[in-house]
Amino acid sequence: MFRKILLAIDNFDGSRSAFNKAVSLAKALDAKLMLLHVLSVDEEGSPEMPLYHSYTQLDELLRKKYEQEWNKFVKHNLDLLQQLTEEAQIAGVDAEFNQVSGNPGRTICDVARLWEADLLITGSHGRLGLGELFLGSVSNYVMHHAPCSVLVTHPQEKAESHLSQEQKADLASVQI
Repeated sequence: MFRKILLAIDNFDGSRSAFNKAVSLAKALDAKLMLLHVLSVDEEGSPEMPLYHSYTQLDELLRKKYEQEWNKFVKHNLDLLQQLTEEAQIAGVDAEFNQVSGNPGRTICDVARLWEADLLITGSHGRLGLGELFLGSVSNYVMHHAPCSVLVTHPQEKAESHLSQEQKADLASVQI
């Protein structure tokens, strides 16, 4: 069925939920798992690029500060990928990670194609309407362009907001 599962994660709270689901599924299916993070200046939490007006000392200081913040952002995400990969391995899953720069949607699909993934898992920020239109939707792009099956996970609090307390308790006891 699914032998190679690609999990695309970023810096939003739903990534932990998507990770837990991917690990459970990979373990149940004895599948390989790759965790992927795509570095993008548009990602929440990425440093804001300064505006340059001329080649002055101030511009040089701003550029250096931005480079320091970007390098910190890159390292933070690499550390997170390494930590999550180790957690998956401790759970008994054959896991690896990759971090690349690019357009998130296209890059995720390209990596899935190159790695020959059978299943791609990604989280949704849960944006609707104008928020999705203006901010874009990586998960929407991936669903329409991925070379394999796609599982989109939704933020737990949004997905469960309409459930009763009893239904939430039942849901919490169920694992993939």
